[in-house]
Amino acid sequence: MEVVDGRNSNTKRKRDDVVPNGNSNSNSNNDIDLSLLEAVEKSQNAVEAPDLRTLKKLVLSFERRLKDNIGARLKYADQPDRFADSEVELHEDLQKLKVLAGAPDLYPDLVSLNTVPSILNLLGHDNTDIAIDVVQLLQELTDDEVFDENDEAVGVLVDALVDNNVLELLVQNLQRLNDSDPDESAAVYGTLATIENLIEVKPAVAELVCERTKLFKWLMGKIKVREFDGNKQYASEILAILLQSSVANQKKLGQMNGVDVLLQAVAMYKSKDPKSSDEAEMLENLFDCLCCLLMPLENKERFVKAEGVELMIIIIKQKKSAYGSAIRALDFAMTKYPPACERFIDVLGLKTAFAAFMGKIPIKKKNKKERYHEELEERIVSLIASLFGGILRGSRRERLLSKFVENECEKIDRLMELYMRYSDRVKAETERMDQLELDDLEMDEEEKYNRKLESGLYTLQLIAVILGHLWCSEHPQMRARIELLLKQQKLTKKDVKDILQEYHDNIGDVDGPEEMERSQAKIQRFISAL
Repeated sequence: MEVVDGRNSNTKRKRDDVVPNGNSNSNSNNDIDLSLLEAVEKSQNAVEAPDLRTLKKLVLSFERRLKDNIGARLKYADQPDRFADSEVELHEDLQKLKVLAGAPDLYPDLVSLNTVPSILNLLGHDNTDIAIDVVQLLQELTDDEVFDENDEAVGVLVDALVDNNVLELLVQNLQRLNDSDPDESAAVYGTLATIENLIEVKPAVAELVCERTKLFKWLMGKIKVREFDGNKQYASEILAILLQSSVANQKKLGQMNGVDVLLQAVAMYKSKDPKSSDEAEMLENLFDCLCCLLMPLENKERFVKAEGVELMIIIIKQKKSAYGSAIRALDFAMTKYPPACERFIDVLGLKTAFAAFMGKIPIKKKNKKERYHEELEERIVSLIASLFGGILRGSRRERLLSKFVENECEKIDRLMELYMRYSDRVKAETERMDQLELDDLEMDEEEKYNRKLESGLYTLQLIAVILGHLWCSEHPQMRARIELLLKQQKLTKKDVKDILQEYHDNIGDVDGPEEMERSQAKIQRFISAL
């Protein structure tokens, strides 16, 4: 099993690209003068960056409008028409503040003028339109294009926002927004975008927002909705961001029935494919979330109890677009968790797993890529290695081993085919690194090892581990087949032992020194047996 892939935050979706039903229609009007549009756009963007004096004028005007609006609302509480004008003026001043996004170097001055609390308090304004204005303002001020070259100044603003309860206020406002209203739906998107921006500037926000607010509850509620829309897609993406690097968040969501909610969400696609690329991305996000959740041991237990193993097998059998994602989820669930391995065998998962292992992988047009096949191969090898690590004795172990004997040991033939392919790739990468060193580009041993892992060494090591399990079974037919295939490739058992030795020497203590010693002892037994 590998850590969930890091998300690419450099390709952030723009609100204009999100269509509520997940489909997009291209404009077929070819009569538009593109040069005129370009000229208009340039004229709109040609706004002079503000200086400190402009900032103070904007802030002073904003504070006056805010004070006027508060006074009018108090004086004419039951007469909305009497305070409507003050709200229009407040709206206009909030729009004017957006110009500050073009001068992030002024952010520390904005903070020192104590304007942040005044702006944030408007997230609770009785007029939702004013709160939406604030969401738009915050989204622009924290946009990634702003902080690319102004990290320190943006960091000052983000710290001030967090200190003044921006997370709590954003989520409270989020809970009152109606997704069926176009303006409020856009504000939902803007709120999620702002939270993502805050996390990118200050990663600790990922845990803070889950500790201080009910964002998890809102996200799960959104994911439960059967109908697909752009905000459901973005909710799945934000949830994945919150879970991918925080064990605390993974455990918290597990306690909130998150495993069950995600299983229900992906179950909608067990016998159907997403209707658009956006919906397909959302489904992948949901599986990313599920795999992150399956990192803590207690969530693996919840997954098994919620019949997650059975659901993943059903999805694999249906051969829809979630096929590969279901294999990935099983890989995470079964890694270092014997009860999941036992359940997998008990519900007849071996037939499904070994069909994929033998290369019987359903092909969709969009998946006709060599890398897609390789990723699935690597996952299924990891899954089988997890089965051997989790099922150590008894009838289940016998059923697992028997798979490598049936049909004249065809599974061992396939295993050696993969062994040779990944071995060749690792050798090619090693030779390439040797050539780089000849060209005076030095690399330390850790960098060399990491590059070999990236080229396929980890999968090669897992294949060697599976061969070790087969050899230690002392089954004469399997041993004879392994020796025959090694001989045909002009290899010996020493070649397998060398791979296992390198694996042994590089086992880390991430799970503690005792677990490291146990893992090393197991690999040493394979080396000795071979």
